[in-house]
Order: sequence, then structure tokens, then C-alpha cells
Amino acid sequence: MIILVVALALGAGFGAVTSLANALSGEFADLESREHTTGGWSVPEIVSVVLDSGWAWAGLAICAGWLLTRTSRSLVHGAVVGPVTLLAAVAAYALVDTARSGAPLSGWIHSEPYYWWIAAVVFGVPLGVVGACAHLPGVVGLLARLTLPIGAAVQMVVLPPGRNEVVRDIGQVVVWTAAALFAAFVVAHALRRRSAGTA
Repeated sequence: MIILVVALALGAGFGAVTSLANALSGEFADLESREHTTGGWSVPEIVSVVLDSGWAWAGLAICAGWLLTRTSRSLVHGAVVGPVTLLAAVAAYALVDTARSGAPLSGWIHSEPYYWWIAAVVFGVPLGVVGACAHLPGVVGLLARLTLPIGAAVQMVVLPPGRNEVVRDIGQVVVWTAAALFAAFVVAHALRRRSAGTA
């Protein structure tokens, strides 16, 4: 029960922060200005672009699966907390967006397209399991731990973020750098454990 409460809180916090980051980034973007539209950027916009990317939402489910199965190491728990966390994130995102728009709060559940709710369940299950697998020793655990940085790096190639080239380039550099550092840490940690004979 506590695991589900933490998953709900984690997802709700991420969804609310992402919605607020999107709102804040809009205040710094003068889309009426050609110069800003084609080459302008701001720190809030970069934060928004990073948080509201598919890899970040996938990473949320992976992190929930990892964090909330640390004691149980149960793949079933991972399969549950992944979608619960993403559903809470979608709900909080929709609720904050609705509140900011001034629309009646009763319509928050309809403010997001239904495919986001479905995607939260469809993708949340395997991503939560991946997070739970990150505790496993050996190659399986290593691959699970590398899923997030590899996924983030690939998305920056296939579907880079941003409304102009400057935002896209900065977003790519930020994500690629973070992904490379995280992957290097994961591999170094795995090699250290292996040399110590614990993996």
C-alpha cells in the first residue's frame, strides 16, 4: 500500500512540475517575434523541453520501478508501480493545465487526449519491470540500468525537442551529456562490482 502511495506522489509531482515548467517557458517565448521564434531560447524553455520529452516520462516509470522495488525486488511490483506512476503524472499534468487555463476543474480528466492515459498503462508496465530488473546482477541488470540513458540519447536523434534549431541543439547537448555521464557511471559501477566479485 505504501508503495502505491509513493508511486502516486512521485507521478503527481512530476506531472505538476512538468506542466508548470511548460507554462513558465511560454512566458519567456515571444512567439510574435520572428527573431525569438527562429533563434530565441531561455533556461525555462530548456528545462521544459527536457522534462516534457518522451524519454523523461519513460524514465519516470523506470525510476519508479527501480526505487519502489529496492527491498522487494519484485518484477510484479515493478509492473504495477510503472503504470500507476505514469497515470498519476498524466492526471497531475492535466489537473494543473486545467487550473492554469481557468477551465472548470471538473473537466480536467478530458483535457488530455485519451491516448496518453492508455500509453501510461501500455508502456508503464514494461518500463516499471525494467526498473525492477535494474537490481538484478549481471548483464540483465546492466542492460536495465542502461535503458534510460540509451533511450534518451536515441530520442535526441530520432525526435529532437524544441521549436527552433537553437532550442533543439541546446536540448540535445544537455540530454546527451547527462546520458553519457549516467551511462559511464553505470558501467563503472558494474565493473567495480564485478572486480569485487559481487556481480
